[in-house]
Amino acid sequence: MSFGQPLYLLGLFVLPVLAVLYLGEQRRRMRVARAFVSSPLLASVAPRRPGGRRHAPYLLFGLGLVALILAAARPQVPVQRPVRAATVMLANDISSSMTSTDVKPSRLSAAKRAADSFLKRVTSSIQVGSIEFARHAQLLQSPTTQRALTRHAIAQIKPGGGGTAIGDALALALQSIRTAPRLGNRRPPGSVILISDGAANVGVNPITVAAQAKRVHVRIYTISVGTPYGTAQIRRRSGVFTAHVPVDGAELRQIAATSGGRAFSAADSGTVNSIYNDLARVLGHRRVQLRLTGYVAGAGLLLVAVGAALSLLWFARLA
Repeated sequence: MSFGQPLYLLGLFVLPVLAVLYLGEQRRRMRVARAFVSSPLLASVAPRRPGGRRHAPYLLFGLGLVALILAAARPQVPVQRPVRAATVMLANDISSSMTSTDVKPSRLSAAKRAADSFLKRVTSSIQVGSIEFARHAQLLQSPTTQRALTRHAIAQIKPGGGGTAIGDALALALQSIRTAPRLGNRRPPGSVILISDGAANVGVNPITVAAQAKRVHVRIYTISVGTPYGTAQIRRRSGVFTAHVPVDGAELRQIAATSGGRAFSAADSGTVNSIYNDLARVLGHRRVQLRLTGYVAGAGLLLVAVGAALSLLWFARLA
């Protein structure tokens, strides 16, 4: 819990002072009563004493005052609310290194399966599009809430040869988000989920594009998939040979940090799937502050009212 006007909480320091004054007043009353009536006669003069009941209204007054002070400080708690609309672009690396089987059944297959799981879990109000990239970036599906279209586009993804144009893929994702249908007169918030196993080696600088994304409030979430021991069959003009393709997530982490997003790494298909499922939950909700002022103030007034009613009922006086 946090408070919008925390300085009002200083009023709570008054309560111990009031409690001391109240106890002092109770002792004073007892001294006055004993001064007028001797102890042996006290039972016959006041046979029915209120006992601890006499403190109940004041206790309720005190609790009510605490609640009213808290209400004045404007208490609020963070809660997760489903988003009304948003745009998410899934960008999949299809370069030859993604055929490595160090992540079963392969890096690319694990990414496709996780993307399909993401589509099943993400909120229906979110538009999802798909991009693939190797040496060039290609838009497979523009953002849409029709999951079947995006799912079909992801299913068609196949290895695409050499090159890793991460910057081009991000630029295409930003353009797709920019041209996505608006919600009223406002553009829905946008995000990019990019999965790859290495750094860019062709195309525009991805860090530059990530900085552009930050300026237009688009967060990029990156997932580096693979292990340091991956190998892949690479085609060259001279033939096919086995190459060592260790995962390299340094640039992906820099991309995420520059855009204000978050970087993940996965060395197995289960982790890839878990990351996508977590992102489906995160991107489908927004964090808002729920104001509790009305509830707390209402509780405080109720406590004061009940204390006053009991005081009138039991002692025929307000306090």
